[in-house]
Amino acid sequence: MTDHRHNTETTTAGEPYPSDEHSLTVGNDGPIVMHDHFLMEQMAAFNREMIPDRQPHAKGGGAFGHFEVTEDLSQYTKAAFLQRGAKTEMVARFSTVAGESGSPDTWRDPRGFALKFYTDEGNFDMVGNNTPVFFVRDPMKFQHFIHSQKRRADNGLRDHDMQWDFWTESPESAHQVAWLMGDRGIPATWRHMNGYSSHTYMWVNAKGERYWVKYHFKTDQGIKCLTQEQADRMCGVDNDYHRRDLFNAIDRGEYPTWTLYVQVMPYEDARTYRISPFDLTKVWPHEDYPLHKVGTMTLDRNPTDFHSEIDQAAFEPNNMVPGTGVSPDKMLLARVTSYADAHRARLGVNYKHIPVNEPKVPVHSYTKGGAMRIHKTADPVYAPNTKGGPRANPDAYPADNVWEANGSMVREAYTLREDDGDFNQAHDLVSKVMDDAERDRLVSNVVGHLCGGVTEPVLEKAFQYWKNIDQRVGERIEQGVRDHLNAR
Repeated sequence: MTDHRHNTETTTAGEPYPSDEHSLTVGNDGPIVMHDHFLMEQMAAFNREMIPDRQPHAKGGGAFGHFEVTEDLSQYTKAAFLQRGAKTEMVARFSTVAGESGSPDTWRDPRGFALKFYTDEGNFDMVGNNTPVFFVRDPMKFQHFIHSQKRRADNGLRDHDMQWDFWTESPESAHQVAWLMGDRGIPATWRHMNGYSSHTYMWVNAKGERYWVKYHFKTDQGIKCLTQEQADRMCGVDNDYHRRDLFNAIDRGEYPTWTLYVQVMPYEDARTYRISPFDLTKVWPHEDYPLHKVGTMTLDRNPTDFHSEIDQAAFEPNNMVPGTGVSPDKMLLARVTSYADAHRARLGVNYKHIPVNEPKVPVHSYTKGGAMRIHKTADPVYAPNTKGGPRANPDAYPADNVWEANGSMVREAYTLREDDGDFNQAHDLVSKVMDDAERDRLVSNVVGHLCGGVTEPVLEKAFQYWKNIDQRVGERIEQGVRDHLNAR
């Protein structure tokens, strides 16, 4: 008997379609009937196939692969997926911060670098960027920062004046803005940029000893960047340039790789280190805490359904495994709750039932119900119980990824330490890390950005902001802007 169902178009319930060209009508020339449920399903699904954009990081792309540990990290962490020889499946998503889902890939903007590892102990997620620092250190300012980079309320346009007004009123942004306006502000491709946890995390070893760590994923393809002129041209040629590059490279078998390194700080060092080790606007100098090699991340499989596998991928730093933890980094602590809340709002309360977000290990949870519930719930549905339901096991999984805190509850910045000035590391980046050619491009990038609609008195604040970073660079930026404005 011939199986006619092979490759036959069906409804989402599996019913074969009678036609994929013609609606059901009263005669050839008559009206469409309401009970043509084949047509109704298609139209209704089309009307609902778009889900809300992420608020930040809306535009992006990604791929699947694996992470393999090549070094012995057991003295620092007991996490199973971080032991030498462990190989873990994973998914990565790269993105821009400010643009909407249809925005150009080559805007000057930080790039998101989000990873999900499907470990034998549950999912482990890292949410990071292609820069080791961020614009703000306190989550109270995060929403305002994102709004300043998005669009105005009156005309719906992005506005440089709004951006610089926020930055200059937030001096802690100087380090990240110096990165953003430099060469690395526009990566040539996602394959040619580094990824950083930026945040400080915790590791715990089998003895219960704790360490603070920062993750550095170094691209094995080498760092490559676009100039502002190249990026502007690409905006008019291919808005999806970065997404297309990654997909095509993997399709050709040119699998991109990154080598993971970590900086490790002994737990007690954090009390007396000369900068706050949990301040997201600061880096740990490598001469104090050198890089330790961990292993290699390889992306070797493209998605087959971008919407379900990449657009609905939900990354959240609260996804941790034994041997890992968070730190007193205020931005990280806020993200532990805000990311999961954003996913519930965008994807629904049961977003972890979406295959790309599902762990590869059995789940024993008392959560139940809610829209789009996929997995069955079995009694008992409460704890504690005497019915044989799952129980917490603190002996096997002790709460050892914690730290001590004391003091009055305050709304204040981190306690200032010896080298905690807002402009110190930005100055070092501009004056010591960059060479003359890089500084020339930095000045040109900033001048062009400031000439894009920034008004007084924001301009004056911006000039002083850059002079606080580096006096000579600030003077050159002011002269360049004044010359441009006087020539108009």
